[in-house]
Amino acid sequence: MKKVLTIILGLSCLAVNAQKKWSLRECVDYATKHNLQVIQNEYSKQSQDLNLKIAKKNYLPSVSGSVGNTVSFGQTSFGTGSLRNDRFSNSANLGADILVYNNGRLEKTIRKTEFDVEASQYDIETIKNDISLQIAQQYLTTLLNKEIVKISQAAVENAQKQYDRSKITTEIGTTAQTVLAEAEAGLAREKQNLKTAEINVGRSLFALAQLLQLQEYKDFDVEDVNVPDQLVPQLKSVDEVLTTAYETQPQVKAAESRIKAAQAQTEVSKTAFWPTVTASAGIGSFYNNLLNTDNVGSALFYVKEQGFFSQYKDNFGQQAALSVNIPIFNKGITKLQVEQSKLNESLAKVTLEQQKQTVRQNVQKAQFDVDANYEIYLSSLQAEKSTKLALEFADKSYAAGRSTIYDVNIARNNYANAQGSVAQAKYNYVFSLKLLNFYAGIPLSL
Repeated sequence: MKKVLTIILGLSCLAVNAQKKWSLRECVDYATKHNLQVIQNEYSKQSQDLNLKIAKKNYLPSVSGSVGNTVSFGQTSFGTGSLRNDRFSNSANLGADILVYNNGRLEKTIRKTEFDVEASQYDIETIKNDISLQIAQQYLTTLLNKEIVKISQAAVENAQKQYDRSKITTEIGTTAQTVLAEAEAGLAREKQNLKTAEINVGRSLFALAQLLQLQEYKDFDVEDVNVPDQLVPQLKSVDEVLTTAYETQPQVKAAESRIKAAQAQTEVSKTAFWPTVTASAGIGSFYNNLLNTDNVGSALFYVKEQGFFSQYKDNFGQQAALSVNIPIFNKGITKLQVEQSKLNESLAKVTLEQQKQTVRQNVQKAQFDVDANYEIYLSSLQAEKSTKLALEFADKSYAAGRSTIYDVNIARNNYANAQGSVAQAKYNYVFSLKLLNFYAGIPLSL
């Protein structure tokens, strides 16, 4: 019994997961979290963070220690002759040095790296925005295809009614066999249109799952969102949207940060013209041992060699130093590096203008699309109203025997096409409006 309950519960969980429908917010959040390009840029951002930590660590002194052992055998010169000199020596030293002055090179390097970190973060936000817009467009395309399925289903129902009615009238002999054949053909066409619409839904869901980089996509589906039929025109001007976009769009902010980074790099390069002052301190000791004798000194006065620890104690010493490195001539490389940094500043400024130009063109296009799609939506509503009225007249005329089934089928096709045009115009307008609002600083939502 327990096993049966476990299986039932497991199947229930699978059914719940299979029936899950993704909202636009869930799609955007998932895509921006799992997209490989986002992950790649996050690693680049982490690398910049480490560069900043390294730059800050340069304020600390460098400390190093060394231990050396040397063994030598053979004769060594001594006056006019030579002397056997088999020797073992050991030494140990500990030293530290710290930068005292370099015209603010460390501070300027840190500032430059901070701007690099900022730019990397804005790069990540730019990629996330691009992915979000792609997700939103494909999400709305899916909703449009679902609405077209509903329109096709209604058309199939009407064609089925027409076929049923024609079948009855043909059987009792009030209409010709050609009427039934045309009704049957019309029903087949509408079923074909419905199947095409359903396949388009599957195709758009598959494309959305690909954007999300989902491995399992067969049960993937999205929430049905009620997009209002009564749409209102956009009231914000292009200038208002542009002002906000220039202040908030991450690609613009990244370009501004890179200008600051290039300017900071120029200041870093200029510090090479100035002297560098370094302070150092150290301690150390050493041990010597003549391998061929235990005595040191001259033939008249021998002293027995001291042990290892005694020598280390007696030979212990300290040192401190202050050094100044003054640049005099380095082949003009520093001057060229400064010029190169200034060129990078100019390039960064041009990049900023390019980014602003791209944003401006995108906003202008979005505004144009909003206005154009709204006009198309209004005209398609009028067309839908007219074709619906024409279909009603065709049905009544056919029932009264004053028109043929061909006229009814044409009117029904015109009405279905008009409904599809309204749906297309509505979703085109919604996306262009969402895009414009996005540049105006309003988050994507449905």
